[in-house]
Amino acid sequence: MQNQTLILVQCKDAVGLVSGLSNSIAKHQLNIITMREYVDEENNKFFVRILCSGLITSTEALLEDLCRVLPQNAKVQINPTNRKKLVVLVTKEHHCLADILTRHYFNTLQGEVQAVIGNYDTLKEFTEKFDLPFHHISHENRSKNDFEQEIINTINSYSPDYIILAKFMRILSPNFVQHFEHRLINIHHSFLPAFIGANPYKQAHDRGVKIIGATAHFVTDDLDEGPIIVQNTKSVDHSYDLSRMKTAGKEIEKAVLTRAIQLVMEDRVILNGNKTIVFKS
Repeated sequence: MQNQTLILVQCKDAVGLVSGLSNSIAKHQLNIITMREYVDEENNKFFVRILCSGLITSTEALLEDLCRVLPQNAKVQINPTNRKKLVVLVTKEHHCLADILTRHYFNTLQGEVQAVIGNYDTLKEFTEKFDLPFHHISHENRSKNDFEQEIINTINSYSPDYIILAKFMRILSPNFVQHFEHRLINIHHSFLPAFIGANPYKQAHDRGVKIIGATAHFVTDDLDEGPIIVQNTKSVDHSYDLSRMKTAGKEIEKAVLTRAIQLVMEDRVILNGNKTIVFKS
């Protein structure tokens, strides 16, 4: 963001926070363009995303002034990394990866894809067409621990901000999830919490649903139950066989995952326990 300053705050709620923040920001000759705040009344927590025109001369001085008007232990971020780095994990399905790499190529993803890792080499040739490295790390004939450790080592070599599971069809161990806590983003081919686990479209088809959907969420130890970032749905009817339902679902999946990535890249998503605060505007 050229000539702009972004400020993110999480803290206990208190009277006068908006006024105090506004005055501190004005003191540094910054003009507030947007201020989006949310109060979690149940837990007495305050969240705000402030975008200002103008560049700060001293991050330390602004941080000191902001903390002076905030409760103790407030979490404040000023100008988080603008172009975040991503590593993408895949298996065999191409639709989500294709959308991500196309947007990366045309510089509309708001993030930088560093590499793609697959437990099959199915998408290797496609990935390399975008001049990006593809690492084939097979899960076959080896322990889960060895398989995941090689992936961890490969991911760490790129020092990414986030890891995108673009139809990476493997259940991750608690150790893996903990290693990348709050940095794993998954696309689930269902409107969670309905039809969790494997074969959700078959589950949906067998149930005769009239709506199908997709969910992008952060990964936790609880399968498909991490904090939700984006969801979307599509109406279906009795004429949809399983194949047509899957095709329609794939369109929703890639749209939902891409939207979730863009929101996270723009620092519009804040974790709040097992929920998210999403400032869409």
